Parts: sequence; structure tokens; C-alpha cells
Amino acid sequence: MSTILALDQSTSATKALLFSPAGELIAKTARDHRQYYPQPGWVEHDAEEIYQNVRQVCAALLEQNPGQRDDLLCLSITNQRETIVVFEKGTGQPLYHAIVWQCRRGDAACAELVEAGHGPQVQRATGLKIDTYFPASKLKWLFAHEPEIRRRVWAGEALIGTIDSYLVYRLTRGAVFATDHTNASRTLLYNIRDLCWDESLCALFDVPVFALPEVRESSASYGETDLDGLLPQPVPICGVMGDSQAALFAERCFQPGMAKVTFGTGSSVLLNVGHEMLLSENGIVTTIGWVYQGQPVYAFEGIINFTGATVAWLRDQLKLIESAAETEVLARSIPDNDGVYLVPAFVGLSAPYWRADVKGAIVGLTPGSTRSHIARAALESIAYQVRDVLGLMAGEAGLALRLMHGDGGAVSNRFLMQFTADITQYTLRASSLPELSALGAVLSGALGMGLYDTLDDLERLPHTFVDYEPQMDVLLAEDYYAGWQAAVRQVLSGTP
Repeated sequence: MSTILALDQSTSATKALLFSPAGELIAKTARDHRQYYPQPGWVEHDAEEIYQNVRQVCAALLEQNPGQRDDLLCLSITNQRETIVVFEKGTGQPLYHAIVWQCRRGDAACAELVEAGHGPQVQRATGLKIDTYFPASKLKWLFAHEPEIRRRVWAGEALIGTIDSYLVYRLTRGAVFATDHTNASRTLLYNIRDLCWDESLCALFDVPVFALPEVRESSASYGETDLDGLLPQPVPICGVMGDSQAALFAERCFQPGMAKVTFGTGSSVLLNVGHEMLLSENGIVTTIGWVYQGQPVYAFEGIINFTGATVAWLRDQLKLIESAAETEVLARSIPDNDGVYLVPAFVGLSAPYWRADVKGAIVGLTPGSTRSHIARAALESIAYQVRDVLGLMAGEAGLALRLMHGDGGAVSNRFLMQFTADITQYTLRASSLPELSALGAVLSGALGMGLYDTLDDLERLPHTFVDYEPQMDVLLAEDYYAGWQAAVRQVLSGTP
């Protein structure tokens, strides 16, 4: 039994992947799910569609690799973290569309709580800011606007979970209702000091503690599944971890001062800060990197809402490109950005600005501006946002940082990788395997299944990458970044 099946349930797609226990990717398949935008600033997914896609991609992958069907060690799961689902107890049927991390419908509730002075209390317990990026305020909104759903939750007829716990519940036919610390820590309801659901915060957001899942270590057992009959015999579910922390784990960032950037739909910049919880005073949130053998590892996180999603916007909304890969060609076709900057505040700006009320903008356009300039500005905006948070995080943690790890689909964009290294002035170690979140869950699963005894064992596994060293003149990099800061100031002030 030498193969691990991984599910990567991201914001845009469901992936099924086969890995060797040493982390070698054997095969994968994927299926997109629909994005729902019922009102401006609202984002939803059909959780039932997601589950059916899980079944379909697993079936397709096992059909393409029939020799692996009887050779599975376990199933591991990584997922988009802050998206929340309310589903019926017993059947697992969703009672409402999943409300996605990008959705801003909780803004008013968050503003009221901040105005009432609850911010410090929330940060001390959760490490987070009161922001609708996290699902607690969305649940508060849902219960206020859908009283029948609230009644069913409070009556014990329905459950609340992030995507991982929803999938575990469905895959185990309701036998296991559990999440891991990395996902729980992103809800605004979990006390990351005491490692438990915080009853005072649950009361603040009108969420019953009994409707929330049990919290386990990522490498713990999450029951068994036969994938709704796809497998001849059940296999353990082991290795459950939110996608960003899973990437940090896969990069083997096991020591304080090690950082990674996930270049996905959004981006998460994570910095391992060790076993003691630290709090930021400048818009950086604290989260749980993982808990292993009862000991938590904490991390600073800079959250960037729109990175890869900005490129998708160029493709799907503006129709400027047909594929994400075109952006690299277009960016390289011009010598510089000619003063054009794209500030992708489509759902506000997150760290370190935390302004949900601002809108996106393209500034610096002239009659000579082309789609190449806009494509380049979209890629550059990712690097600028990474710099916004990375230096701030390292400074607050008091840690020296010279190297950052990169993962996610966009690591294949060489222009973006080099520009990020240039603007941050850090070496960027881009993983040759873009599926780092899935790999992190797999390594956690292999640890839980006893294939490895320690984190040191995982550290010794092969890890292929490409290093991008800063090449741009420092003064030129500062000029580029100053232009970005000026563009952001325009957006924040609302001036043209």
C-alpha cells in the first residue's frame, strides 16, 4: 500500500492527485466549479456541486490509474480555508450556498463590532482582525437573513463547517464531523491560545458551539471512506490541512523565520514565528501553522485577496487574454510598465491596509497604453502586495529573512517570479511542483499513518525548486514600488 490519494478543494476547482509517500506526484485530474456572484461583492459556491465534483475527479483519476485503486494508503485533504457551509445533520445536504472567503456580505456586522470595541478581544483570542474575510460575520448575516436556517442550526438539525469538515462528513457518510486546527483558526471563533472553540466569540457572532466540528491535529485520523463505493474497501482519511498552511508544511518551513508565498486565486504570505503566539500591531494576522503532538506552531500571515484572480479577471471579464500564460508573453513584450499600475481592490484591500470599502483601479493610463501594459500591471500588482506584507511581518516578528519559498500555479510564470524577487529583494525559491498544498496534506497524512516518525524525516525528502535571485537595481526597484504606493494612496483616498 504505497500511494496516497489527495483532494485539493480550492476556490476555483476540485483536484484529485496521486502521490507516492515520498511526495512524488504520480497523476492528477481536475474539474472547475461555478462561481456565483448574486450581488456586487458577494461570492458563493454550490457545495453540492463541489461534492459531486469530488466524486467525479476521484472516479476519473482511479479509472486512469487502475493499478492504484487497490493500493491506497489513505486519503488526504487540503482546502480553501475560510469558505463556510451550513448543512443538514445526517444527510450532509447543504442548506445554502457555501459563502466564499472573498464574499463581503459581513461588512456591516464587522463594522458594528469594531465600533463597539470588540477588536482587541477578538485579536487576543484568535490572532485575527474582525473582517468579513473570515466566516463568523457571514454566519451572523446568514442567521439574520435566513431565520429558518438559524432555527435548524440552534435546534441541532444542522451543522456548520469549513470545506474540509463538510467533505469529511460527506465522505464518511456522517460518521465523522471534524476539522483541523489550521481551518478552525480561520473562523474568528477559535481560540488559538487555548486550542478550543471560544464560547464568548461564538456568542458574539450568534453561533452555537455545539454546531461546530471537533478539532483534531492535521495528522490525526478522520475516519474512513470508500468514496461512495468507488473503492473496493474503505481507506483512512488522514492528513487534513488548510491550503496555505499545507503549502508551508510542504515547503518544510519547520523553523522560525522561514516563509512562503502561495500564488493562487488569492495569496497567503506565511512566516513561521515559532511556538509562542505573537500579535501584530500593523494589520498582520496570527494563525496556527499546524499542531503536532500537542504543540502548536504559530505563523504570521499576510492575506492578499486578489492575485491570480486578477489574471482571471483579465481573461474572463475584460477578455484581454485567452489564457493566464499569455500574461508572461505580454509583460515581456514591453521594456517597463510606463507608469501603469493596477490596484486589484475588487473586494477591498486586505493586509496591511484592511479597507473593505475601496474599489479597484488602473492608474497611469495614457494614449500609448496597451493590453501589454495592463497585463504587466496585473502581474506586478501581485509582487507589490507580497512586498507590502513580507517586510512588515519579518520586522514585527524580529526575525531575519533572506529567502522566501513560492508555490502555486503561478510559479510557472517566470516574469512574475523574477519581478517578485526584484521588488522584495529576497531570493525566491519557486517550487518545481505547483501542487504544494496537496503535498503538504499528503506529508501530514504520511506522518499520521506512521510512514515517517518525525518532521526531520520529512525534511530529508527530495524537494526540487528554481531559485530567482534579485537582479534589478535597488533604486529602480524602489522607484517601481513608490509608484505602487502612490497608486494605492489614490485608491484609499478615493481621488482620481
